[in-house]
Amino acid sequence: MTRAPLRDLLVGIFVLAGLGAVAYLSLSVGGLSARGPGGLTLFADFDEIGGLKPRAQVVISGVKVGQVESIALDDNYRARVKLDLDARLKLPVDSSASIMTSGLLGDRYISLQLGGEPENLKSGDRIAMTESAVVLERLIGKLVYGGGGGNGGGGGAGNERGKTE
Repeated sequence: MTRAPLRDLLVGIFVLAGLGAVAYLSLSVGGLSARGPGGLTLFADFDEIGGLKPRAQVVISGVKVGQVESIALDDNYRARVKLDLDARLKLPVDSSASIMTSGLLGDRYISLQLGGEPENLKSGDRIAMTESAVVLERLIGKLVYGGGGGNGGGGGAGNERGKTE
């Protein structure tokens, strides 16, 4: 058989296009982008992050506007979360951040709720109002062992009433 240079060239182009598509998909799934960081860096302190991870989504009204850049402990042993957000955002200074779960046992993400103040947060500012993650294991433990304590002690008041009757 004789070699056809045109056929070899077409096969080579096809293989390169396939490798390029695989590389693009790998970067897309990994969350990397060529556009670089968002440009607006904010910080939020939480008592409990409940499995929040770096590169988790930050959303406003369900629309992704950034991601978690890093998580560290601050001097008061609270989780300090660094957020990398879209630079075009104008977030009021009284905005709040909550750690949410997608689905019952899904991934954690941060949801931002906008405030009403005319002054906006600047890059490097801290979101003052935060709501920590609800840890499902603790919630189930309180339910099972009666440690709810939300209305004056739960089972303790019933025991005393039973003694006086």
